[in-house]
Amino acid sequence: MEKGSSSEISEKVHTKKGLKKLSSMLPKVEPFLPRRDHNPRELISWAKRTGFRSTFSGETGTSLSEKGHSQSERNESEGFDLEKGLDKNGSSSPKFEIDPILGRTRDRGSEIEQVREGLRKNEREGNERLNGVVRGDNLRSRNEVESIFSDIDEVRVAGLSRNRNGGRGDDSRRDVASNVPLSEFKKDDEDVERDAGVDVHQSGEESGDEGWQKSFSLKCGMRDNPGFVPLICYGLQHYISLAGSLIFIPLIIVPTMGGTDKDTSYVISTMLFVSGVTTILQSYFGTRLPLVQGSSFVYLAPALVIMNSQEFRNLTEHKFRYTMRELQGAIIVGSTFQSILGFSGLMTLLLRFINPLVVAPTVAAVGLAFFSYGFPQAGSCVEISIPQILLVLLFTLYLRGVSVSGHRIFWIYAVPLSVVITWTYAFFLTAGGAYSYKGCVSNIPSSNILIDACRKHAQTMKHCRTDVSDAWHTAAWVRVPYPLQWGTPIFHLRTSIIMIIVSLIATVDSVGTYHSASVRISLRPPTPGIVSRGIGLEGFCSVLAGFWGTGTGSTTLTENVHTINITRVANRRAMELGAAFLILFSFIGKVGAVLASIPLSLAAATLCFIWALTVALGLSTLQYTQTSSFRSTTIVGVSLFLGFSIPAYIQQYRPESILILPSYFLPYSAASDGPFHTANKQLNFATNALLSMNMVVTFLVAFVLDNTVPGSQQKRGVYIWSNAEEATTDLSDYSLPNKVARCFHWAKCLGA
Repeated sequence: MEKGSSSEISEKVHTKKGLKKLSSMLPKVEPFLPRRDHNPRELISWAKRTGFRSTFSGETGTSLSEKGHSQSERNESEGFDLEKGLDKNGSSSPKFEIDPILGRTRDRGSEIEQVREGLRKNEREGNERLNGVVRGDNLRSRNEVESIFSDIDEVRVAGLSRNRNGGRGDDSRRDVASNVPLSEFKKDDEDVERDAGVDVHQSGEESGDEGWQKSFSLKCGMRDNPGFVPLICYGLQHYISLAGSLIFIPLIIVPTMGGTDKDTSYVISTMLFVSGVTTILQSYFGTRLPLVQGSSFVYLAPALVIMNSQEFRNLTEHKFRYTMRELQGAIIVGSTFQSILGFSGLMTLLLRFINPLVVAPTVAAVGLAFFSYGFPQAGSCVEISIPQILLVLLFTLYLRGVSVSGHRIFWIYAVPLSVVITWTYAFFLTAGGAYSYKGCVSNIPSSNILIDACRKHAQTMKHCRTDVSDAWHTAAWVRVPYPLQWGTPIFHLRTSIIMIIVSLIATVDSVGTYHSASVRISLRPPTPGIVSRGIGLEGFCSVLAGFWGTGTGSTTLTENVHTINITRVANRRAMELGAAFLILFSFIGKVGAVLASIPLSLAAATLCFIWALTVALGLSTLQYTQTSSFRSTTIVGVSLFLGFSIPAYIQQYRPESILILPSYFLPYSAASDGPFHTANKQLNFATNALLSMNMVVTFLVAFVLDNTVPGSQQKRGVYIWSNAEEATTDLSDYSLPNKVARCFHWAKCLGA
């Protein structure tokens, strides 16, 4: 026994001598000795200093020695169940913190379990798999590094076993570990990573290519107060970057409803007013996240379905007002349902079934649903649309790293800057006579149909010329939007059913935006009660949009996440000041008139990019799931495929609309001509309309599959909505103002 012990000691001494030359460059890390009430972050911090790098995410990253094996497979092979907290032998697991995200138990220590499993393997097998390589001038190859670290781990494990057996030194080391603040651990992490040659994130050096889950420093945080003037600048910057999402919907729906250029300018002004008011309300009484509210593309598809149905497309007199009143009534009913869903607390129950695998394909389908409208409409004037698409791609992808006076103006203002440049280019084409034809009147395109020589140029002049709109001449200088300005809303069961289902899609969209935004600004994800409060207020805001007559409901814009990412501004006061300016601009009628003069082909070209961005933001939600899992990829793929294939079948039944509607509106005309027929015409209309919308079918398929197909919580992304190490545990940023909170302290279901 003594000889064996002496031989082991001599081997360890020999190993230490062989590693003596690296002592100056390798961090000295003591074995981790957890306290009874150990902080999970301390173990994660200690693990990083040992060279461990977690690969537990939806990414397909692997370690150096285990390429091709997912983390879930390793857990299963080692006999450890992440969900139940027990290994297959019945031994106890680490503590689980109850952190309800979407009403489910969340494992805050999933990465901790990987570290512990690695230590158990070291004790059993005497080696450790490496997830990172320390870069040093004295290391010639990766194999050499792995062998050196393997020897070091043997020494560390031997030291750990000595402490366990001997018992001496335990108390002193535990005391030292307990007295070290968490900030020191984070500081040590950065020092270790710098010593190892790993890039450490620095503010101001962000390239924008990091993963969505990685936190980043903000120029202006939630409660920062850099001054009144900077806050105004930040607020206007945020709204200008979202200009495309705020103003382009009226350019589509008003002409489709038969409205004039004056009507378009007034709807734009109304939309600006409602967006400003609802943003302030959400900032004070909703989730309190710095997110802009506005007319969502979720409501655009059902609006097009309703206005292109047989009853409305055949109207001749007062078509705009009648169709708008129909939309108002449907939006009010659907939004009232959404508001009740949130404020009653039922949303907390529904959130248990809304996971990232449901949100991702649903939001992606919202953007993809307009593929038949995008370029077919933009192609009506390719001289304008193609330069616009190229410019916005140039600014967002190729010039995003170019800074002017420290500001990345090309990336932040890609949409408004490209629109201004292309609009100016179109103005010079119009002034130069590119779209002037002999005998054709430029400002009255409809009269050109009567002249044979001008008939073939009528559409080109309508979509390309910048002087076609008469909104500037007809709109008033000062006009205050007011409720029921288009008349009393009309309520029908068929359209109300459509908007009730669409309000559920808007709810799913907002849930994904809440969580993604909280990740970007390093906040703890909102609890189910906070989400319910936000959804309830969104329903109320959409009711206001219905009474004022914007043509669509008001929801949290999905593009907020992208704007926060590129501007690094997530300040509540900045959003409120920007909303105040939006309300002020809505009172100036000429502002809406100028925006209404944007050529339709230019608007369609810009929307091609915005809808594509919506698709990208929706699919980015998959980062919270195990994207390498066959279950996840199958659910997303089947949901998107059936979400487009089933509506394509419904849209085949349009025998009476082929010769009446433009080709880009045909997919939205199936409500009256669809295959679903019963004795109830109201039910026929609603069912055919819903089944012809891509986002509705995609949501239903994803919802059913994700909640019926067996799968672990990590595969579904239930408790990985945020980075557990970086997100704070403080919920004060979501708290209501003190006076309001005292009135609603009883409403626990609203997170008050």
